[in-house]
Amino acid sequence: MKGEPSPRRFRDLDIAARRAHVAEACGIDPSELHSALNTGGIDPDVADKMVENALGVMGLPFGVALNFRINGRDYLVPMAIEEPSVIAAASHAAKRIREGGGFVATSTDPIMIAQVEVHDVADPSRAVERVIEATAEIRAIADAAIPTLIERGGGTRGVRVRDLGEGFVVVHIEVDCREAMGANIVNTVAEAAGSRIAELCEGTLGLRILSNYCDLRTTRVTATIPISAMGDSKVDGLSAARGIASASRFAELDPYRAVTHNKGAANGMDAVIVATGNDWRATSAAIHAYASRSGKYGPISTWRLNSDGTALQGSIEIPIAVGAIGGALRVHNGARLALSILGVRSSTELAQVIAAAGLASNLAALRALATEGIQRGHMRLHHRATSSSNK
Repeated sequence: MKGEPSPRRFRDLDIAARRAHVAEACGIDPSELHSALNTGGIDPDVADKMVENALGVMGLPFGVALNFRINGRDYLVPMAIEEPSVIAAASHAAKRIREGGGFVATSTDPIMIAQVEVHDVADPSRAVERVIEATAEIRAIADAAIPTLIERGGGTRGVRVRDLGEGFVVVHIEVDCREAMGANIVNTVAEAAGSRIAELCEGTLGLRILSNYCDLRTTRVTATIPISAMGDSKVDGLSAARGIASASRFAELDPYRAVTHNKGAANGMDAVIVATGNDWRATSAAIHAYASRSGKYGPISTWRLNSDGTALQGSIEIPIAVGAIGGALRVHNGARLALSILGVRSSTELAQVIAAAGLASNLAALRALATEGIQRGHMRLHHRATSSSNK
């Protein structure tokens, strides 16, 4: 099991010493950290192959959050982010959560949706019936297009069809993507099955593409923190916990507050997603859609006092599609290093770490708001960062 990088205060070490401790804790050759993190993980030649009209690379600070225990396993959580206080706050919140045993995480299977849209459908009801009748045929066509995924234990898991009105019919092919994020896989499936689906619907074949709204691929993380772990020299634990629960309820009642509430969680989630070379635009779009699924935008995480007032209980539930293989990992040394530091064994495990980082960041933000106010600690670190850059 991975240990903490040093018994000393990690933040008081210089960068070289931090790298040495992380390398030892994670069983990584120290040269891997130096080669990846001195350049940001890619050089201009690689950047020129990744995007069009490249001029160079733009770096972000890359650090690790401490104290994370998820499902009984310890993690050093890599984060790439420009905002001061996020890594420190997540580490501190994770330490409080650790007092209650750490995070508990569960996930559904890594299922993504391939959408095939057909328009100009004269008889949508009949089209829906024909697609349902041809479910086995559509699944066979889809699986034939992704033999490598089938070998890894993935493949199609279901077919659904909806009449959208105005002559539009859409078919969802549900694909278990295993360790991949799945965009290329489900796009391949959509292309392969599109023509046959259009024939079944007797309409004009339209878009064939994944949906980033991966509501079948969800992760839930919970935490229970003893009241004794919520206090400090300035505020007692019960007062802090009550303030956090009240702030959480505020976010449930008001979408204006919910947006900022969710941004606090995104501080931690996006930092891990960026560090591991995954698509934070896709995950953000999915999470915000999920936050609106009731018809009203709401918080993705909630906090409550338990029934006897002895603990603060939190939970986060998000749809999240990330990959532990493929994508930027093929060429980005920094992203590969981040996964080595984490030591995750699957895309599901990575999603659970990301959600835990979100819950910790959300707790840190709410506790600051409910006690000293958000500006004090945040602006102190902000001043440190900006003053050092002006020297």
